[in-house]
Amino acid sequence: MPTKEARESYHHGSLREELMTACVALIEAEGIGAVSLRRVARQAGVSPRAPYHHFPDRSTLLAAICVQGYELLEPRLRQAREQAPTGVRSLGEIIRAYVEFARNHPGHMHLMLRSELSEPNKNPEAYNAGAGALQVLTGAVEDCQREGSAPSGDPNALVGMVWALGVGIVSLWLDGPLEKRCVQLGTTPERLTAQIAAMLEAMMLAGAPAAGTAG
Repeated sequence: MPTKEARESYHHGSLREELMTACVALIEAEGIGAVSLRRVARQAGVSPRAPYHHFPDRSTLLAAICVQGYELLEPRLRQAREQAPTGVRSLGEIIRAYVEFARNHPGHMHLMLRSELSEPNKNPEAYNAGAGALQVLTGAVEDCQREGSAPSGDPNALVGMVWALGVGIVSLWLDGPLEKRCVQLGTTPERLTAQIAAMLEAMMLAGAPAAGTAG
């Protein structure tokens, strides 16, 4: 059976990805506090020094996972926007896509919501990683403005509101209270998310004539 050293040498090209996968698994099993380069090495089945080939410290590893998370998220948000029949519908679809992503990738999302753990001063790529996802959301709001379902002018307030809705749902779900509350209410987080998205659409459409007149 190959030694750890031989395995690390032979698989050096994929070692970075293996370590990131192991770190995500560790976060999902034990939380971010359990992460150290030594623990990640053990999780990946390599020697304690192996992570240092790619990650000089813990924050660099966490930053790489944060960037990877946004790289996975952005095309899902883009698809949600492009497949929606209207701009206002795309906002609800973006919220649902965001929540679904968080449910399927909780390890990534925990880091994406805790950017300080990636030490952005040392790893600016993590700080900038969410720009593409935010551009998708901003584009959807601008679609709403063009179709008259949102007021004209600076889109940032509505962008912030939709973003806050998505992050709020995700935070409550990942940290536990949402699931328990949904059981009490006889629903599920998925259905509640769909209801919130539908309510946002209805509220915006109710104000659409005024928005259209203002434009």
